[in-house]
Amino acid sequence: MAGDLRFKRVLLKVSGEALMGAQGFGIDVAVADRIASDIGEARRLGVDISIVIGGGNIFRGVAVASKGGDRVTGDQMGMLATVINALALRTSLAKIGIDAVVLSAVAMPEICESFSQLVALAHAEKGRVVIFAGGTGNPFFTTDSAAALRAAEMGVDALFKGTQVDGIYSADPKQDASATRYERLTHDDVLRQGLAVMDVAAVALARENKIPIVVFSIHEEGEFGRILSGGGRSTIVSD
Repeated sequence: MAGDLRFKRVLLKVSGEALMGAQGFGIDVAVADRIASDIGEARRLGVDISIVIGGGNIFRGVAVASKGGDRVTGDQMGMLATVINALALRTSLAKIGIDAVVLSAVAMPEICESFSQLVALAHAEKGRVVIFAGGTGNPFFTTDSAAALRAAEMGVDALFKGTQVDGIYSADPKQDASATRYERLTHDDVLRQGLAVMDVAAVALARENKIPIVVFSIHEEGEFGRILSGGGRSTIVSD
Protein backbone atom coordinates (compact mmCIF):
# COMPACT_ATOMS: atom_id res chain seq x y z
CA MET A 1 0.00 0.00 0.00
CA ALA A 2 2.84 2.44 0.81
CA GLY A 3 4.02 2.29 -2.79
CA ASP A 4 0.69 3.75 -3.95
CA LEU A 5 0.81 6.76 -1.64
CA ARG A 6 1.02 10.29 -2.98
CA PHE A 7 3.10 11.35 0.04
CA LYS A 8 4.92 9.09 2.50
CA ARG A 9 6.13 11.54 5.14
CA VAL A 10 3.91 14.47 6.05
CA LEU A 11 3.29 17.09 8.68
CA LEU A 12 -0.35 17.80 9.57
CA LYS A 13 -1.31 21.23 10.91
CA VAL A 14 -4.38 20.97 13.14
CA SER A 15 -5.96 24.22 14.31
CA GLY A 16 -7.17 24.57 17.86
CA GLU A 17 -10.57 25.55 16.52
CA ALA A 18 -10.87 22.13 14.83
CA LEU A 19 -10.78 20.45 18.25
CA MET A 20 -13.69 22.37 19.73
CA GLY A 21 -16.22 21.12 17.18
CA ALA A 22 -19.59 22.84 17.59
CA GLN A 23 -18.66 24.09 21.06
CA GLY A 24 -17.72 27.71 21.56
CA PHE A 25 -14.64 26.89 23.60
CA GLY A 26 -12.36 24.07 24.67
CA ILE A 27 -12.01 20.51 23.41
CA ASP A 28 -14.76 18.25 22.10
CA VAL A 29 -13.40 14.80 22.94
CA ALA A 30 -15.49 13.16 20.22
CA VAL A 31 -13.94 15.46 17.61
CA ALA A 32 -10.42 14.83 18.93
CA ASP A 33 -11.11 11.10 18.77
CA ARG A 34 -12.35 11.37 15.18
CA ILE A 35 -9.26 13.32 14.08
CA ALA A 36 -7.10 10.75 15.86
CA SER A 37 -8.93 8.00 13.95
CA ASP A 38 -8.09 9.70 10.63
CA ILE A 39 -4.46 9.97 11.70
CA GLY A 40 -4.48 6.30 12.71
CA GLU A 41 -5.84 5.30 9.30
CA ALA A 42 -3.05 7.27 7.61
CA ARG A 43 -0.50 5.48 9.78
CA ARG A 44 -1.96 2.14 8.73
CA LEU A 45 -1.47 3.19 5.12
CA GLY A 46 2.25 3.47 5.89
CA VAL A 47 2.56 7.25 6.21
CA ASP A 48 4.99 8.81 8.69
CA ILE A 49 3.12 11.65 10.42
CA SER A 50 4.07 14.56 12.59
CA ILE A 51 1.63 17.19 13.82
CA VAL A 52 1.65 20.85 14.77
CA ILE A 53 -1.36 21.93 16.79
CA GLY A 54 -2.78 25.39 17.44
CA GLY A 55 -4.39 26.81 20.56
CA GLY A 56 -7.15 29.09 19.28
CA ASN A 57 -9.91 27.07 20.93
CA ILE A 58 -8.47 28.06 24.30
CA PHE A 59 -6.52 31.29 23.89
CA ARG A 60 -5.16 33.64 21.20
CA GLY A 61 -2.30 35.99 21.98
CA VAL A 62 -3.48 38.55 19.43
CA ALA A 63 -6.70 38.89 21.45
CA VAL A 64 -4.67 40.32 24.33
CA ALA A 65 -2.86 42.77 22.06
CA SER A 66 -6.12 43.94 20.45
CA LYS A 67 -7.33 45.03 23.89
CA GLY A 68 -4.16 46.89 24.76
CA GLY A 69 -2.40 44.07 26.60
CA ASP A 70 1.14 42.80 26.20
CA ARG A 71 1.47 40.74 23.00
CA VAL A 72 4.47 38.75 24.24
CA THR A 73 2.62 37.60 27.36
CA GLY A 74 -0.46 36.87 25.26
CA ASP A 75 1.53 34.72 22.85
CA GLN A 76 3.12 32.85 25.74
CA MET A 77 -0.37 32.06 27.05
CA GLY A 78 -1.28 30.83 23.57
CA MET A 79 1.75 28.53 23.57
CA LEU A 80 0.49 26.93 26.78
CA ALA A 81 -2.89 26.38 25.13
CA THR A 82 -1.22 24.38 22.34
CA VAL A 83 0.31 22.07 24.94
CA ILE A 84 -3.13 21.34 26.38
CA ASN A 85 -4.41 20.48 22.90
CA ALA A 86 -1.37 18.34 22.13
CA LEU A 87 -1.88 16.30 25.30
CA ALA A 88 -5.56 15.83 24.42
CA LEU A 89 -4.73 14.61 20.91
CA ARG A 90 -2.05 12.26 22.25
CA THR A 91 -4.66 10.80 24.61
CA SER A 92 -7.07 10.26 21.71
CA LEU A 93 -4.33 8.53 19.71
CA ALA A 94 -3.43 6.32 22.66
CA LYS A 95 -7.05 5.11 22.84
CA ILE A 96 -6.64 3.49 19.41
CA GLY A 97 -3.17 2.11 20.04
CA ILE A 98 -1.16 4.78 18.22
CA ASP A 99 2.15 5.56 19.91
CA ALA A 100 2.56 9.34 20.03
CA VAL A 101 4.87 11.76 21.79
CA VAL A 102 4.48 15.46 22.57
CA LEU A 103 7.51 17.71 22.09
CA SER A 104 7.21 21.29 23.31
CA ALA A 105 9.20 24.30 22.11
CA VAL A 106 8.72 25.65 25.64
CA ALA A 107 10.47 23.54 28.28
CA MET A 108 8.12 21.82 30.73
CA PRO A 109 9.85 18.50 31.48
CA GLU A 110 7.32 17.35 34.07
CA ILE A 111 4.63 17.34 31.35
CA CYS A 112 6.34 16.50 28.05
CA GLU A 113 9.69 16.36 26.30
CA SER A 114 11.40 19.46 24.99
CA PHE A 115 11.76 19.86 21.24
CA SER A 116 14.96 19.32 19.34
CA GLN A 117 15.27 18.20 15.76
CA LEU A 118 17.39 15.18 16.66
CA VAL A 119 14.92 14.01 19.31
CA ALA A 120 11.98 14.48 16.94
CA LEU A 121 13.67 12.54 14.14
CA ALA A 122 14.62 9.74 16.57
CA HIS A 123 10.98 9.36 17.66
CA ALA A 124 9.81 9.38 14.04
CA GLU A 125 12.33 6.67 13.14
CA LYS A 126 10.80 4.51 15.89
CA GLY A 127 7.41 4.85 14.20
CA ARG A 128 5.87 7.31 16.65
CA VAL A 129 3.53 10.15 15.74
CA VAL A 130 5.32 13.31 16.86
CA ILE A 131 3.08 16.14 18.09
CA PHE A 132 4.76 19.54 18.24
CA ALA A 133 3.43 22.00 20.83
CA GLY A 134 4.43 25.48 21.93
CA GLY A 135 4.56 26.95 18.42
CA THR A 136 8.08 28.06 17.58
CA GLY A 137 8.69 28.96 21.22
CA ASN A 138 8.82 32.64 20.25
CA PRO A 139 6.20 35.39 20.34
CA PHE A 140 4.93 37.04 17.14
CA PHE A 141 5.05 33.75 15.20
CA THR A 142 1.88 31.82 14.42
CA THR A 143 1.46 28.07 14.61
CA ASP A 144 1.26 28.14 10.80
CA SER A 145 4.85 29.38 10.81
CA ALA A 146 5.70 26.68 13.35
CA ALA A 147 4.17 24.08 11.02
CA ALA A 148 6.29 25.22 8.07
CA LEU A 149 9.41 25.32 10.25
CA ARG A 150 8.87 21.83 11.69
CA ALA A 151 8.01 20.50 8.22
CA ALA A 152 11.38 21.71 6.97
CA GLU A 153 13.19 20.29 10.00
CA MET A 154 11.49 16.89 9.60
CA GLY A 155 12.19 16.73 5.86
CA VAL A 156 8.57 15.94 4.97
CA ASP A 157 7.13 15.39 1.50
CA ALA A 158 4.20 17.73 2.17
CA LEU A 159 2.62 20.02 4.73
CA PHE A 160 -1.10 19.28 5.18
CA LYS A 161 -3.24 22.17 6.44
CA GLY A 162 -6.59 21.03 7.83
CA THR A 163 -9.16 23.82 7.44
CA GLN A 164 -12.90 24.46 7.61
CA VAL A 165 -13.33 24.01 3.83
CA ASP A 166 -12.11 21.62 1.12
CA GLY A 167 -9.30 23.72 -0.33
CA ILE A 168 -8.28 27.26 -1.18
CA TYR A 169 -10.91 29.60 -2.60
CA SER A 170 -10.69 33.02 -4.22
CA ALA A 171 -12.84 34.32 -1.35
CA ASP A 172 -14.51 32.89 1.74
CA PRO A 173 -17.05 30.44 0.25
CA LYS A 174 -19.22 30.81 3.34
CA GLN A 175 -19.56 34.52 2.60
CA ASP A 176 -19.33 34.55 -1.22
CA ALA A 177 -21.24 31.88 -3.14
CA SER A 178 -19.38 32.81 -6.33
CA ALA A 179 -15.94 32.07 -4.83
CA THR A 180 -13.74 29.92 -7.06
CA ARG A 181 -12.07 26.81 -5.66
CA TYR A 182 -8.52 26.15 -6.88
CA GLU A 183 -7.16 22.69 -7.63
CA ARG A 184 -3.53 23.80 -7.89
CA LEU A 185 -1.57 26.94 -7.11
CA THR A 186 2.06 27.88 -6.70
CA HIS A 187 3.45 29.36 -3.51
CA ASP A 188 3.94 32.62 -5.42
CA ASP A 189 0.26 32.57 -6.47
CA VAL A 190 -0.79 32.37 -2.82
CA LEU A 191 1.54 35.20 -1.80
CA ARG A 192 0.76 37.42 -4.78
CA GLN A 193 -3.02 37.05 -4.47
CA GLY A 194 -3.00 37.33 -0.69
CA LEU A 195 -4.98 34.11 -0.30
CA ALA A 196 -5.59 33.68 3.41
CA VAL A 197 -4.73 30.04 3.93
CA MET A 198 -1.49 30.42 5.90
CA ASP A 199 0.46 33.47 6.94
CA VAL A 200 3.08 34.94 4.63
CA ALA A 201 6.05 33.68 6.66
CA ALA A 202 4.74 30.10 6.57
CA VAL A 203 4.12 30.09 2.81
CA ALA A 204 7.50 31.70 2.11
CA LEU A 205 9.29 29.15 4.28
CA ALA A 206 7.51 26.29 2.53
CA ARG A 207 8.45 27.77 -0.85
CA GLU A 208 12.10 28.15 0.10
CA ASN A 209 12.26 24.52 1.20
CA LYS A 210 10.22 23.24 -1.79
CA ILE A 211 7.51 21.81 0.48
CA PRO A 212 4.06 21.38 -1.11
CA ILE A 213 1.12 22.61 0.99
CA VAL A 214 -2.05 20.50 0.79
CA VAL A 215 -5.17 22.30 1.99
CA PHE A 216 -8.21 20.15 2.82
CA SER A 217 -11.23 19.94 5.12
CA ILE A 218 -10.28 18.38 8.42
CA HIS A 219 -13.97 17.99 9.23
CA GLU A 220 -14.55 15.49 6.41
CA GLU A 221 -14.09 12.09 8.01
CA GLY A 222 -11.48 9.96 6.23
CA GLU A 223 -10.42 12.74 3.86
CA PHE A 224 -6.83 12.80 5.11
CA GLY A 225 -6.30 9.18 4.08
CA ARG A 226 -8.16 9.59 0.78
CA ILE A 227 -5.90 12.47 -0.26
CA LEU A 228 -2.77 10.58 0.76
CA SER A 229 -3.96 7.72 -1.45
CA GLY A 230 -4.50 10.00 -4.45
CA GLY A 231 -8.20 10.83 -4.08
CA GLY A 232 -10.27 13.30 -2.06
CA ARG A 233 -10.70 17.05 -2.51
CA SER A 234 -7.90 19.48 -1.78
CA THR A 235 -5.86 22.31 -3.16
CA ILE A 236 -2.16 21.59 -3.70
CA VAL A 237 0.26 24.50 -3.48
CA SER A 238 3.50 23.53 -5.19
CA ASP A 239 6.11 24.93 -7.54
